[in-house]
Amino acid sequence: MKIALIDSGLGLLSAAAALRGLRPDADLVLSTDPDGMPWGPRTPAGITEHALACARAAAELQPDALIVACNTASVHALEAIRAELEPDIPVIGTVPAIKPAAAAGGPVAIWATPATTGSAYQRGLIRDFAAGVEVAEIPCPGLAEAVERADADAVAQAVAAAAALTPLGTRSLVLGCTHYELLDDLIRAAVPGPTFFGSAPAVAGQALRRAAPAAVATRGNGTLLVLRTGRKEELPPEALTYPEGRAL
Repeated sequence: MKIALIDSGLGLLSAAAALRGLRPDADLVLSTDPDGMPWGPRTPAGITEHALACARAAAELQPDALIVACNTASVHALEAIRAELEPDIPVIGTVPAIKPAAAAGGPVAIWATPATTGSAYQRGLIRDFAAGVEVAEIPCPGLAEAVERADADAVAQAVAAAAALTPLGTRSLVLGCTHYELLDDLIRAAVPGPTFFGSAPAVAGQALRRAAPAAVATRGNGTLLVLRTGRKEELPPEALTYPEGRAL
């Protein structure tokens, strides 16, 4: 079994590590875009262009499923990627975990990139799955980029700024960018109390179900292939800053 994941950068590590934990025998393809990142400040058309390029590079390796492991790319590019690759390759998007967070009880806070915060897509999820629940949308400018650089000082500053905007009494906190899931412990220290909701475990499980519903795990370690703007390279050293990167 081969599963591909795309993202501008390190945000795909969370879902990749979840896949590795569920199916250590699966071969993983990580298709990132260091030459074109960050995607967040780009126009929707620009995000779609870059996400499609990553998806096409991964598709050449004939994966059994492809995960768009980026909330922003899922908002703007998922339909275009599905139109091009499906039904030959199942495509799984990454949706902010608003539904389970609202079900667990509000108030809910959603940390997301500025491109996702306030978007029609996120507002639609709130309308559909969090009606009647108090929801605060928290933009986190610069946080994904700081995670990408493994810049501890910039990460700490961005987390502190987002924590200051998070209302007191928040019961459920949605990590609405896959990069943020790499900071689970740091964010918990900055915002103690809420239950945290990320997308990586659910996305990994869905990809495995779509890739090979009846497949049985085998012993042995799956392979890892990294594409960086289409080039076969190694994981960047910044990835090894995070437990999820080291797990691969």
